[in-house]
Formats: sequence, C-alpha cells, structure tokens
Amino acid sequence: MSAKIRVVIADDHPLIRAGIRGVLDDAADIEVVEEAADGEAALEAARRVEPDVLLLDVEMPRMEGIEVARQLVAEGSSVRILALSAHDDEQYVFGLLEAGAAGYLVKDEVPATIADAVRGVARGEDGWLSRRIAARLMKRRTAGGGGTDDAVLSDREREVLGLVAAGLDNQEIGERLFIAENTVKSHCYSIYAKIGVKNRVQAAAWAWRRGLSGPV
Repeated sequence: MSAKIRVVIADDHPLIRAGIRGVLDDAADIEVVEEAADGEAALEAARRVEPDVLLLDVEMPRMEGIEVARQLVAEGSSVRILALSAHDDEQYVFGLLEAGAAGYLVKDEVPATIADAVRGVARGEDGWLSRRIAARLMKRRTAGGGGTDDAVLSDREREVLGLVAAGLDNQEIGERLFIAENTVKSHCYSIYAKIGVKNRVQAAAWAWRRGLSGPV
C-alpha cells in the first residue's frame, strides 16, 4: 500500500460524491484518486487505477455494485471494497459481503465513520459495518434460528464460525476456546470448504444469515 491510502469513490449522485470526497480530503493519510458515476465506470477505474479501496455504491446505473464486486473478486483484484448504500436491508448487506466486500456503510452514518472504515479496510480488516446494521445483525443473532444446512459443521467448527461472525480474530478465538491459533486457522479453512465460501467475511455473512454468531 502507498504512503497515502488511494481511494476511488463510486456513486451516481454528484452531491454524495462531493460530500464523501470532502470528508476524505480532510484526512491527511487518504487520497481520492478518481470518481465514478456508474457501475461500469467503477469497474473500469478499479482495474485501471488499482486503488487501495473502492468505496462502492450498491445501486448504480449500467452495473450494480454487487456485480462490480463479484467481477473484481473473480479477477483476483487486490482492490478492497467498502460498500456504501442508502439501504440497510439484509439482502443488500449479505449480498455485498458474500460478493467480497470487506465492509458495508449506510450513507446517513458515513460522516463520522468513513475515514476510519477506509483505513481499516485498507489495512486488511474485514467486517466494517454501520452501527445500524451491526445492531440489526445482533438482534437477528439473539433470535437464533440456525438452519439445517449448518449440519455439515462439527460442534467445534460451529463454535469457531460463531466467533468469527462475532468479529474475533484467530488469536482471540484461540484464547476463548483454549486452542492454538494454528488450530483455529485449520478450522477456518475446513469451514470455508464445507460451506462453500472463500474468505472470512463471506463466512461471517453465511453465519449471520443462520443466526450462528456466538457471544462476544
């Protein structure tokens, strides 16, 4: 990653782009290198500019954000995707996370959190969520409701996956379950293979859908 975090802003509303750019321009360690007004332009910019972070609107003309994310992930792009939306519906949240986004922000909560979220995502952190979305997922979690399709996992794997979905890293999971960090990694690889996901964010989204997130 360069000295400054390079960001592409993709949103079809000029005023929203200007507002986001204003927030990021105030951050000395972040540089907005390009803007895009539709999905195809966002995809082209991500390919050409190769920013550290693509701040990606969900609903855009010509190509929606979820398809942009899917294509970049399928191409093996190193660009980190931070989804941005006016919606907090679970279908949008889970759709973008499962497509490969590292986080999801709601537009009306962005000013206080966007710079920190961009920094976190650029560092390789996953699971950046707006407070409203995190609260909704917590409520869903406490309601339970795990489905029968988690039966492929062992009891230990369900424990590990629940803690992954709760936001703990491998070291923290190992300390919580009294197992080695390498053992946690092995469980994670097994979980990914069994449930058909590629990374930690997708595994967490899979768990959230089924109410498997464990206590923090």
